[in-house]
Amino acid sequence: MAKVLCIGEALIDMICTDKGKPLSAGENFLKKAGGAPANVAAAIAALGGSVDMTAKVGVDPFGQHLVEMLHDMGVNTRYVFRDAAHFTTFAFVSLMENGERDFYFNRGADGQLSIDDLAQINLDEFSIIHFGSATGLLPGPLQAAYVHLLQQALQRNILVSFDPNYRELLFGHNKPSFVEQSWPFLKAAHFFKLSDEEAMLLTHTNTVEEAAAHLLQTTSGVFAITLGAAGTLLGINGQTQLIGSIPVKPVDTTGAGDAFVGAVLYQLSQLSAQEQQSLDATAWQQIVRNGNKAGARTCEYMGAMEAFKHLNKNIFG
Repeated sequence: MAKVLCIGEALIDMICTDKGKPLSAGENFLKKAGGAPANVAAAIAALGGSVDMTAKVGVDPFGQHLVEMLHDMGVNTRYVFRDAAHFTTFAFVSLMENGERDFYFNRGADGQLSIDDLAQINLDEFSIIHFGSATGLLPGPLQAAYVHLLQQALQRNILVSFDPNYRELLFGHNKPSFVEQSWPFLKAAHFFKLSDEEAMLLTHTNTVEEAAAHLLQTTSGVFAITLGAAGTLLGINGQTQLIGSIPVKPVDTTGAGDAFVGAVLYQLSQLSAQEQQSLDATAWQQIVRNGNKAGARTCEYMGAMEAFKHLNKNIFG
């Protein structure tokens, strides 16, 4: 079994439960462990995979909560570093009556993960590295560490997975920077996953079909463009195919994309490097089909980490 390393933010989501109120008026908040790469790691572990998380959290109760939560999920946390000088990162979110989100990002320790921290990781242990952090493209030590780890992965012929995880509330003021920084990862990745919105943003196109055509011409990896209930558009060997999902009654879509990526990487981790490289379109269709199942099942529960507790490889049957 190949080992997977996920890099990026582990943070606390503070969700305002006072419906329709802006954060300034909210009084009740629900604490949830979060961060896209942390979610992916938890999903891989829930399915039975071997996975490590590297991130930085504060020396505070919230950092301790994140470490304990990941450990309890089965994620190896030896490379989750503690930073006494910075608090654990928080994301405050409230859903307004018009459907828009009131959002405030209180960034702390996650942005301090450095190249020196990564030097403590024995990369020879890992066959897959997943880059799934929107905050990895924000200024700071993590930004440099993110690029450094990509270079190290390529030098060691480690399979690279990428999910840009665009957040309008983080990059809406500077989309060109997000796009520019994403492309080296898109071109280097052996597998990458995009939402329909991300695909059009990164390719400067107006439709998913145009975006997919552009990606087929400019990237060499296998890609998946997730389309919600409609399924996933798989791109491989110069062609695309829509892979349908399964019907569910959604309760909360948080973490569905992370569950999808986690399921894909779990399946890849069960293969040798030679087997990974020789996967044909039919095999990838099944991998994506199983990923769709994991994402859909996650929507049946409230909260990503809570939903992952119900994941297991039997859902692929």
